[in-house]
Amino acid sequence: MPRQCLDVDNDNDLRIKMCIKPTAEDFTTIHHELGHNFYQRAYNKLPLFFRDSANDGFHEAIGDTIALSITPEYLKKLNFIDKTPDASKDIGLLLQKSLEKVAFLPFGLMIDQWRWKVFSGEVKPDQYNKAWWDLRLKYQGVAPPEDRPDAQFFDPGAKYHVPANVPYTRYFLADILQFQFHARCRKPPGVRGRAELRCTAARFMGARMPGRS
Repeated sequence: MPRQCLDVDNDNDLRIKMCIKPTAEDFTTIHHELGHNFYQRAYNKLPLFFRDSANDGFHEAIGDTIALSITPEYLKKLNFIDKTPDASKDIGLLLQKSLEKVAFLPFGLMIDQWRWKVFSGEVKPDQYNKAWWDLRLKYQGVAPPEDRPDAQFFDPGAKYHVPANVPYTRYFLADILQFQFHARCRKPPGVRGRAELRCTAARFMGARMPGRS
């Protein structure tokens, strides 16, 4: 089931539709979805036409900015861990984050490349699957383990956003914007590098909204 953040009544009835399990992935996801909720609450008193983000990527990036702050310091504040690892252990956290974020960029671009080619008619129905794997090879260097003929397979349909007709460039843009947002959120002056990530995360919990004095 796709995870969704819902503004039910355009006022204060904000909900998250998600089957949650006690895993690190779902813990991160719920922070992302709550980022959507708090953003919706921030603009819910504006005229109806302005109750949305500047663009779809902006909204996704707000959620991802919140999720970026799940660091050992934050987990220690929640009493999820007994001790915060020293700075020498940060390299593992940063490598994991880079594998998650950098590797996503070609995939995030490829989805809408395929959708646009389909909508424009450049890719015909009898070439949907071939075009999908051609783009995956071009942008990700990934190929199927065996032949996937169009007469039998429609692999793009395995990605929820394709049959649901959800534009995917939003996630590509969010993958970049979230780090720009995160860098500006309560960053202590003069702090750089790994210490910047740690200090920013530690200051998020209970802090004022960014941009307010």
